Amino acid sequence: MRILLVEDDPMIGKSLHTALQQDRYTVDWVKDGVAAKLALDTADGAYALVLLDLGLPRKSGLDLLRGIRRAGNKVRVLIVTARDAVADRVAGLDAGADDYLVKPFSLDELAARMRALLRRDVAREDNVLRNGDLALDPSSRTLTQAGAHVDVSAREFTLLAALLERPGTALSKAQLEERLYGWGEEVESNTVEVHVHNLRKKLGAEAIRTIRGVGYVIAKA
Repeated sequence: MRILLVEDDPMIGKSLHTALQQDRYTVDWVKDGVAAKLALDTADGAYALVLLDLGLPRKSGLDLLRGIRRAGNKVRVLIVTARDAVADRVAGLDAGADDYLVKPFSLDELAARMRALLRRDVAREDNVLRNGDLALDPSSRTLTQAGAHVDVSAREFTLLAALLERPGTALSKAQLEERLYGWGEEVESNTVEVHVHNLRKKLGAEAIRTIRGVGYVIAKA
């Protein structure tokens, strides 16, 4: 699941970026409102959630948020800011934020707020990706096979989610790398192959098929 982090403070941004990656999210981190607008304009709906600071250079968080909503973009937006006045909270929520969290906050609370917002997005009946005996829940970040829990790494989870979103459709190595890595992260040449190999060991050799010259696919059950 891809998250857009909009935070200009380098220390806060780095800590959030690290924590979100450890919590199995793919994170793109931008440091001003103009860069955030560009990211959203070119994302083609790839972001499940935006974590938005208000005091941003070049374009304020509120102006960015108003523009997002005027454009009809319904992406979930969680404001994370030091502005704690009631008027600021009202302005943020009226501008279209789905939630508002005041700094400093605990990472556990942030994670809980994010899960709550993502549960509201019911693009699928219960928001669980199902195919055959596999069930992957993006909200709780859990995977089961035939009802039994399967322990997977953050990137294995992300790769499998990408394939389960489009069962029967082959995704190229480049498409999967785009889901696995945020901006500025170094892409290791054999990462996709390693994760596919590990997932086959955990789920069965036939769980993910290789289409030579094309990519990888999970057969539609």
